[in-house]
Amino acid sequence: MTQNVDFMPDNLAQNDSLQKRKAQEKPVQNRWLRLAKKHSITFLILGSIAYASYSWAENKSIKNIAKTNQEPRLQQLVNDHSNSEQRIAQEEQLAEQMKARRQENSVVGSGNLNTNNANEDNIFLPVFVAEFALSQDQIEESLTTYLALVDEYNQPMINERALDLALKANDIPRALYIAKVWVDRYPEDTPALFYLAHLSLRAKQYELSAKTLDRILQLDPNANIEGILAGIYPESAEARQEMLNALNSVDKKQNPSLLVMIAGLEAENQQYESALHKVNLALKQRPRVPSFIILKAKLYLASNQEARAMRWLSWKSFFQDTPDVDLYQVQHLLKKNQTDKALRKLRRMVRKYPDHEQLLFLAGITSIDAKQYQNAGNYLKRLQNSAQYQDQANYYLAVSAERNQELELAIKLYKAVDGNLYPVARKNLTSLYLKHNRSTEAIQLLTQERVSHPSQSSFLYQLQAQILQSLGNSSQALMLLDEALQHDPNDAELIYSQVLLLDPFKDRDRLDFALNKLLEIEPNSPTFLNAYAYTLAQQNRKLDLARRYAEQALIYAPQQASILDTLGYVAYLQSDYDVAVQALAQAYQLAPSLGIGMRYAKALYIRGDVDRFNQVYRDLKTAHPDAIELDQLLELNVPNLSPNISLDLSKSFTTHLHHS
Repeated sequence: MTQNVDFMPDNLAQNDSLQKRKAQEKPVQNRWLRLAKKHSITFLILGSIAYASYSWAENKSIKNIAKTNQEPRLQQLVNDHSNSEQRIAQEEQLAEQMKARRQENSVVGSGNLNTNNANEDNIFLPVFVAEFALSQDQIEESLTTYLALVDEYNQPMINERALDLALKANDIPRALYIAKVWVDRYPEDTPALFYLAHLSLRAKQYELSAKTLDRILQLDPNANIEGILAGIYPESAEARQEMLNALNSVDKKQNPSLLVMIAGLEAENQQYESALHKVNLALKQRPRVPSFIILKAKLYLASNQEARAMRWLSWKSFFQDTPDVDLYQVQHLLKKNQTDKALRKLRRMVRKYPDHEQLLFLAGITSIDAKQYQNAGNYLKRLQNSAQYQDQANYYLAVSAERNQELELAIKLYKAVDGNLYPVARKNLTSLYLKHNRSTEAIQLLTQERVSHPSQSSFLYQLQAQILQSLGNSSQALMLLDEALQHDPNDAELIYSQVLLLDPFKDRDRLDFALNKLLEIEPNSPTFLNAYAYTLAQQNRKLDLARRYAEQALIYAPQQASILDTLGYVAYLQSDYDVAVQALAQAYQLAPSLGIGMRYAKALYIRGDVDRFNQVYRDLKTAHPDAIELDQLLELNVPNLSPNISLDLSKSFTTHLHHS
């Protein structure tokens, strides 16, 4: 039996390798401190920058750990409705909660540490030294300084920053050491415990990880254990078995989290019966933990026992003080397109938890999908003063009003949207204006908002240019983009917007300049490489270069239909019909559009593959019965064949077409 690992952190400084490293760290620290003294005036001038970085690091690391603790069960639904806006808001809320909790802990401190040393005056210079080193790409020196601060000071912010740097350097042993020190000093600090659980898993210290997970559940039974374990389970069966063997060698009797870890691995191996047994053992010790309950439901579903899973969730939800279990059930119902059942359940949940904002939001957007606009409004209006959901509420109320033909209300609500939903709200608003022939108001709005929202100016310029183009004013759109580029000549999105407006023949020189500029800014962008390749193909020049760009783009986006279409088009122009057919076949399979289908059919015909040509033609005719472009396929001339061969192919094609 393996030796038990104490829950409380051991002193990793006793490790020989770490001792050697620490011995090397002191001279490095001293070197940077000497530098600080020598250039003290410069340091004082730049001090505010360092402290700003320090504060930024605090917020960043809190948000990172918040992400680890996020339950992904609503992610798909939210993606469908709001580009993950809800998830982002939840993370921010959780980050604030963790920050407040951590501040409470910092007041308590640790009895055996000199907390008087942990004041900002004493810590300012070494923090600046560390951040200055980092700004010079000296991550090792910066991390070394922060490790010394971790040992000397009792501050969670220092721990977080040091941990962030250790992870950036992919130094798992030192990251684990920092997490252990942090938990030792603050045994109830949730971010610290989450870090320790995750890092001990990565370091294959499974018993420590399991004990930490169990500690988290003792403090918060509703914690998202699944979020911690995400991304840890190996992909290969051999690696999973190795991890299983290691976990099974640990004493599991008094550690339900360890049982759940094993169950998760067994589930990955489709060993559902054994996994269910482990989860049931875990539930005997932790019967009310939502993540355990939900895992059992998932195992039922994976083994095709849907009815049993639903009964299990419905039964356990009666004993829950939080809506987690019910939310998972709602998610499942929505995935099965059982919207009515999901809404009925959501209504009951809202009555039980009338102030639960996440529930109100989900009930609102689901009601919109069900075209129950009045109910949607009742839910979402209760969120219009919410710090977390205000923008989402206004956005979906606007969507609801627009679908309900309440034009002026929709306009008012779209204008009220800010934050991450700002771009999509303004797109919807301008589309609404254009739909009702109010283009002048749309342009006035965008012009005004470039002043009130300067951070969105690039997006607003592009949107206004699109409006002008849709109105047939491409020259004005180009002039507007020229104006925008005067403020930021390296804005790739603005340049690309120009590329889409320029004529490949009339504006060849200007187009070449813009495309070269794009590749100078982002040389590995598949979008820009493809744009250049397609432009050259349109102009039927520099085809070797066009092909090279298209092939390079495919390296970065191998399954993108537009790039495969470009490669096929270029190969067709080069008379390389084998490559053309192969590329266009893949493109057509991914995106069976009329344009790709036409190019694919021509390549097949010219290569002499009349049977496949005939099939593609039939498919296109079925999908696009009114497309007059298809008549071109009946009048094909083969450029690189003798007249007699061309005639023979035409006759063969006609015969096959009539037989079909």
